[in-house]
Amino acid sequence: MVRLLLALALLLVGRLADAATVKYTFTVGSMQINQLCSTTSIIAVNGQLPGPSIEVNEGDAVEVKVINNSPYNVTIHWHGVLQLMTPWADGPSLVSQCPIQPSGSYTYRFGVPGQEGTLWWHAHSSFLRATVYGAFIVRPRAGNAYPFPAPDMEVPIVLGEWWNRNVVDVESDALLAGQLPAQSDAFTVNGKTGLLYPCANDTFTAVVEPNARVLLRVINAGLNSHLFFKVAGHNFTVVAVDAGYTSNLNTDTLVLAPGQTVDALVDTAAAPGSYYMAVQAHDTMSPLTFAASDTTTATAILQYNGTSTSPPAMPAMPSSSDAATANAFYFGLRGLGTPAVPSPVDVSMTIELGLGQLPCDPSQTRCNGTAAAAAMNGVSFRLPGPQASLLGAHANGLAGVFTADFPDGPPPSGTAMAVGTKVRKVSFNSVVEIVLQNPSAVPTENHPIHLHGFNFFVLAQGVGPFTPASVAYNLVDPVARNTIAVPGGGWAVIRFVANNPGMWFFHCHLDPHVPMGLGMVFHVDSGTTPGSTLPPPPANWVGVCDAQSYAAAAAAEVAPAPALSPAPAPALAPASAPGPANSPRAAAGSPVIPPRAVDHKPSPNLPQHRDGGLPSSRSTAGPRAAGHLTGLLCIILLLFVLHQHKA
Repeated sequence: MVRLLLALALLLVGRLADAATVKYTFTVGSMQINQLCSTTSIIAVNGQLPGPSIEVNEGDAVEVKVINNSPYNVTIHWHGVLQLMTPWADGPSLVSQCPIQPSGSYTYRFGVPGQEGTLWWHAHSSFLRATVYGAFIVRPRAGNAYPFPAPDMEVPIVLGEWWNRNVVDVESDALLAGQLPAQSDAFTVNGKTGLLYPCANDTFTAVVEPNARVLLRVINAGLNSHLFFKVAGHNFTVVAVDAGYTSNLNTDTLVLAPGQTVDALVDTAAAPGSYYMAVQAHDTMSPLTFAASDTTTATAILQYNGTSTSPPAMPAMPSSSDAATANAFYFGLRGLGTPAVPSPVDVSMTIELGLGQLPCDPSQTRCNGTAAAAAMNGVSFRLPGPQASLLGAHANGLAGVFTADFPDGPPPSGTAMAVGTKVRKVSFNSVVEIVLQNPSAVPTENHPIHLHGFNFFVLAQGVGPFTPASVAYNLVDPVARNTIAVPGGGWAVIRFVANNPGMWFFHCHLDPHVPMGLGMVFHVDSGTTPGSTLPPPPANWVGVCDAQSYAAAAAAEVAPAPALSPAPAPALAPASAPGPANSPRAAAGSPVIPPRAVDHKPSPNLPQHRDGGLPSSRSTAGPRAAGHLTGLLCIILLLFVLHQHKA
């Protein structure tokens, strides 16, 4: 009996040791950077562009202290991190928190249970996202493998946009005039424009070994532009998007809407030499004359070790309006087929995306009669006033901050847009299906719609009118995403399980469209069990934006705070356990995670595991599970001590 207890204790200790608490400090401040023949002052994190990469393993706890030394309010959003039971760490200003004021700080604490792949982080306040961003990489924990051949090396590729001006001024000028902002002056790869621009003196170079397998982690951190990405002389095998594993998709062109990520394998089997990695805009606006576009091309270099960087080969890029290439990429993605698509549907919505005009607001002092506007179902969304965030208003019972009457369908044709702060309340564990319609109005463009707090299945998408009778849903192996590119004049159908209580922003990731009103918020209720009930927020969180709340949070920020416990590793079956026929790990004889009962309905929030099984309920419970496991370990050790005492 004693030996059994000790063996069990050692096993539990090993499982806890797999996860860690990973800590970072982000100092947001001004820096000077030389780009495009001029010196520009930008806001950045730790004096870097892009900012530092966060690198963790699945199940780790993450702690990031953000110190705001800039002259602007700022928040940080962890794009694609589910924030299970930690909505106050999500980051959108005045949705999940009040902004971090100049000279202030806030420590974000959250976990990443059940997530693997490439995510990213960025400012979620004004146009600061143009320079305040970085990669967020979640690798499998020790003992787990990728569901594809292991890469020999990994290269993060963060694509961005560059302005030769203060980006806050770029946005402010547009808002005051009620117009779209000026287009960027250049694109960037890992903060560098490449050698095709005027005065270019620097380019990002990835040095690789010949005959190697390279995993490119590609992120579109741009504000306004859909992007084509190619590498001369090489093809891609796409293995994941938005930190969700996919079936292999072979292509020579990656397409990324703002906010999206792609993991792609590249075999360096070409003739030794140097090859351009090229980035160019995919212009989705119709008509194309409605707004000026950035038609430039950014480059980086893929250089085989031991060869010269000059002259690199250049890939043939698609035309900027090549919707066929973009749609072939988006529509061709498939998931691994697990977990199952949730059903039946409890909440069915149709959300129509619209661009238009509204009368100028009194604050728009340079506006001439009407201002550019956008809406979902005729509601042009406005963030609440500076008195409280939406989550803070809910947590503190403040009335008049928002209304819970966002409509489930579009208004009658011809109805004018209406301004409002409307949310859609959803019961815990409801299955929500949304038909996103992007009508063929003038103007129209592809809208990348991002959902905070959840992944969703993409069941169908297409161009032209949405006709339910003729649409075939993919209920077998749909891809899971957190950001969906809805084609101009087209549609997409998504489905998710509302199993994460909080206030969750659902908005266009073209940054100018957010202040124009292209967004709404899902308010997901707590469930009826302790594990589905939102716990009290941390003491350093500011949900109500008054001086008293900021002072109390500042005091809590400097006081010692309990660290967020890492999530335990899922229990693994013996290596000899059979796995599904299409399981890469099972085929390789690796340990597999067997299917097991969970408290939630099947959901893309539960990771699509490589072996086809569902994660254990401990994975979905998040950091609390580590506490339960620690308690069990203590009981075992106590029993051991008592046994020894009796002996």
